[in-house]
Amino acid sequence: MEENVLNSLRQWNRRIAILTGFGLLVCAAVVLIDIVLRQFGASFGGTDEISGYVMAIATSWGMAFTLLELGHVRIDILRARTHGLARALFDLFSLAVLAGTVTLIAWRCWPVLARSLANSSRANTPLETPLAWVQAPWFAGWVWFAAVAWLTVVLAGILIFKRKLDKSEQAIGAYAEVEQAQ
Repeated sequence: MEENVLNSLRQWNRRIAILTGFGLLVCAAVVLIDIVLRQFGASFGGTDEISGYVMAIATSWGMAFTLLELGHVRIDILRARTHGLARALFDLFSLAVLAGTVTLIAWRCWPVLARSLANSSRANTPLETPLAWVQAPWFAGWVWFAAVAWLTVVLAGILIFKRKLDKSEQAIGAYAEVEQAQ
């Protein structure tokens, strides 16, 4: 059951990553067109602002994908010297710390969005973008990351409790070591 839920999360995150990648490609195309237009004395204007917004949103949504693909960087000096249950517990501890950190980030993102909503805040730029339009998907990405991280902690904890250490390794281990094992 735990493995099915983790696989489902991976599938959802891959779909989200494809949508996010599509958004980045569209943004890159708009910036490229704007650069070409500047050579002819014209410009869309605001592409730097829009690309910054797209990058912030893509980053927040891409973090959960990176988590489940074992792409987050770790310093594994202790983990590398252990095996079995000790290694699984190091993995679980590191994931729990990450989940706690991400939860704190998501928690602190909410007041930013709430203030923008309450004040109908707009960017102090020529585009005067309503900030809530950007901050809502950015905040949602951090909440998604926190939810995926905590769900992964619980599922990996269950796998460890059931002594399915190889499955735990596949779910929360280090990418390079999982690749070597296969």
